[in-house]
Amino acid sequence: MFHFGNGVSTSLLTVAAAAIIALAIVWLEFGGSASPELARDYEDCVERAEAQGAAGEALNSLLAGCGARFAGRRKADGSGYDYYDFMQDRKFEIAGPNPTAEERKAIDGEYIVYLEGQRREAISEALAKRENDLLRADVESARTPPGRPLVLMPANVPLPIPRRVAEQREKTRQCAEDALLCTISKFSSAVKDAFALSPRTKN
Repeated sequence: MFHFGNGVSTSLLTVAAAAIIALAIVWLEFGGSASPELARDYEDCVERAEAQGAAGEALNSLLAGCGARFAGRRKADGSGYDYYDFMQDRKFEIAGPNPTAEERKAIDGEYIVYLEGQRREAISEALAKRENDLLRADVESARTPPGRPLVLMPANVPLPIPRRVAEQREKTRQCAEDALLCTISKFSSAVKDAFALSPRTKN
């Protein structure tokens, strides 16, 4: 066996080094260090951050770091972890303190189903609102008292023409066709008008 100059054997040094390493591992694993960076999950990280004695903004910063490092929260019975997806307002059961790639894929698939349900619900609400508005409009129109009845008139009704004006128009039209007849007619009209205007003499 190899001996150092003062008589210490290498096997004794090897055993001492192994014991120091084992003590360091036990010390780090079971709370010998209060560093949140060595935490195994969110709850352990919070305990370590509070054990450091930080307060106010320093503690808030450490707790925010714990939340950023660990997405899952330990169940009360210690049987696993829950991941809260705020977009779906729902918890998912996961194996460790952070979701695995498969668990993330399943959560994303559930989110797509959730969005489809939200879309359907929005469409149903819009249709129900539209039907309600139409029904309300029908009820309102039924409640309004009837106004004055509508009078339907044709758009282009010819105005009645006085008989004398109509006769003169007819004569004017005939005059355009036969000038001699028109002259005689005008003369006889003038004579009739003259006699009609003259005072009648008594016999």
